[in-house]
Amino acid sequence: MTAPLRRIALVGRPNVGKSALFNRLVGRQVSIVHDQPGVTRDWIVARSDFGAEPFEVIDTGGIGAEPDPDFAAQTKAAAHRAIEECDGMVFVVDGRDGLTPLDSELAATLRTSRKPVFLAVNKLDESMHESLAMEFHRLGLGEIYPVSAAHGRGIGDLVAAIFHQVPAAEGDGTEESDTPEKREPMVAIVGRPNVGKSSLVNAILGEERTIVSEIAGTTRDAVDVRYIRDGQGYILCDTAGIRHKSKHRTSVEVFSVMRSEKTIRRADVCVLVIDATAGVTSQDKKIGGLIQERSKAAIIVVNKWDLLKDTDDEKTVRKKLIDSVRSELFFLDYAPLITLSAKSGESVPRLFAEMERVRGSARRTIGTGVLNRLLKEAMERQPPPMRKNKRFKMLYATHAESGDRRPFSQAEFILFVNDPELLDDSYRSYLERAIRAVQPYHGVPVRLTLRGREKEPD
Repeated sequence: MTAPLRRIALVGRPNVGKSALFNRLVGRQVSIVHDQPGVTRDWIVARSDFGAEPFEVIDTGGIGAEPDPDFAAQTKAAAHRAIEECDGMVFVVDGRDGLTPLDSELAATLRTSRKPVFLAVNKLDESMHESLAMEFHRLGLGEIYPVSAAHGRGIGDLVAAIFHQVPAAEGDGTEESDTPEKREPMVAIVGRPNVGKSSLVNAILGEERTIVSEIAGTTRDAVDVRYIRDGQGYILCDTAGIRHKSKHRTSVEVFSVMRSEKTIRRADVCVLVIDATAGVTSQDKKIGGLIQERSKAAIIVVNKWDLLKDTDDEKTVRKKLIDSVRSELFFLDYAPLITLSAKSGESVPRLFAEMERVRGSARRTIGTGVLNRLLKEAMERQPPPMRKNKRFKMLYATHAESGDRRPFSQAEFILFVNDPELLDDSYRSYLERAIRAVQPYHGVPVRLTLRGREKEPD
């Protein structure tokens, strides 16, 4: 095992540039940055390789000023939780605004934590602005670090100070292998707004890790949370609800949807959450379509089952619900389906049992001889249709080796054929079903990659 990384929390009042600094440190756009105060609500963790050694950065919601009254208390609680769990803090203030009473109040609170605090005076884009930082000496937090998160000024000095003053955690000196079995899979919890994605994450973790509310669109960032279960690590990613573009009320919501779609692309496995009381909606189908288009391993979770189960004939109600979901999401027929209640915790452990089944299924292979026989027998039983006065022919097939080192992957088969354009979608699906008849590939998409004969030059 490698040593745990230093954890540094970015704290401060709303709209001082914490998320911009977070993105600068981690080297990519993880947190949503917007002029609207209170955009960040949960606390978000990502790895930074900015310094001599990697460390973890926590972006917290703005504390105080209550820019978002619906979530002020929860945002504050999440920020304080991050402060408790970090090894050191960067207190971010706005150099252009100057010292505010709230800054002084927060500084007094941070001093009681007895953890290293680094005062970063942000938005000092040019050296001529650094004189604006002088008044912050009144906070009594020691050295001041003038920075510009937007332009990258002063970040190196800040990180160097962090490494100098925050001790590295001790490990056992061994390195962890970066194999598919060892790498922690990213699990994207996706779905439309208010289906219970954050409640599911909290039920898994057994704590109020992400903010839960009946207000649709509560989660804005894609929130990554590390979770260990039975010795296996996972990265849970609670995404913003994906709604129809015509219903995006603000540009922040647009950014949230873009981030959720990006999360599907980088995920190893997607958990599509459906509301049992609403059934499958058109938006659920679109999100499922994104999962299918990206050829992602998938699990369907029908949440809020507790609101339907207390009936005279629970078995009939469950069967009817499952049949309806399966019918509407027929294109995700490879994905296992679970009914559960995130609120009560009922059947939540089944999710990870299914996830391990999917992981095991992704590692299964079909021998070349078996694969060629089963495909040729399938084509003899039902010959491919004629197209352009020609018929599709398969010359040879092989199971592709996975070279991307992902713990979950698609089952890819390479078919050497006479002409790839002769295979239509319906016959492609027929061949995929023939493969699944031999190897079900539980929760894993099957993909056929066609390679045609090289055409002789004229």
